[in-house]
Amino acid sequence: MNPTPFYQEIQDEVVVFEKAWHNQLPLMLKGPTGCGKSRFVEYMAARLQRPLVTVACHDDTGATDLLGRYILQGGETIWQDGPLSRALRQGAILYLDEVAEARPDVLVVIHPLSDFRRTIFIDRHNEELKAPPEFMLVVSFNPGYQNVLKDLKPSTRQRFIGLQFQYPPAEIEVEIIVQESGIDSKTAAKLVKLGGQLRAAHSLGLSDSPSTRLLVDAALLIRSDLYARQACNVAIVQPLTDDLEIAQTMNDMAALLF
Repeated sequence: MNPTPFYQEIQDEVVVFEKAWHNQLPLMLKGPTGCGKSRFVEYMAARLQRPLVTVACHDDTGATDLLGRYILQGGETIWQDGPLSRALRQGAILYLDEVAEARPDVLVVIHPLSDFRRTIFIDRHNEELKAPPEFMLVVSFNPGYQNVLKDLKPSTRQRFIGLQFQYPPAEIEVEIIVQESGIDSKTAAKLVKLGGQLRAAHSLGLSDSPSTRLLVDAALLIRSDLYARQACNVAIVQPLTDDLEIAQTMNDMAALLF
């Protein structure tokens, strides 16, 4: 098993995850990009000493990608498990990141896996797989990005218990940045303050808020002796906007802190 990654608990998400796993309940994580959902799943898999299989879903992710397919190998046609089938056989934690981005047939496949049946049927392979007790299905999505066509249907959502994630409180975010980057707490506090100001500055018209991940990236650059204002520009400002005026305003806000 890999060493347990650093994760700072905010509320009761650890005990909720453990209870869900023990009761064989699928779990849905909701929250903005870069707020710690994926790190939380990595942490819990290590804590529970279970292998983790992660799928980053996108527009082209379909059922076949998860279940598996026949491939040619050495002149023979052999079956190759997909990540979902592999996770079931291993009794792993299967994490479907941004599941709402996947094609509709993915949701059709996981429906019988997310209720009392806990099974999938691979028609191409004529095989039914039943989840062992150790298996757990975890999905995540960002409600702020979803539109009517990309939202999860109530019939899907009600198969999961849910945890809502937000950006961590300032004191916890400072600790996360210090742990993840090795930067001093004073500099980390300035980055957290900048992140908070940008998240609250709705007048900037940003389509997304600066994530904890971006703040950690800036801290890593500063610790590598990159000038703090430049680190904020390349790690925080440029990933969030292409508008020159908005970028200048954001850089001015960083200059007041650094």
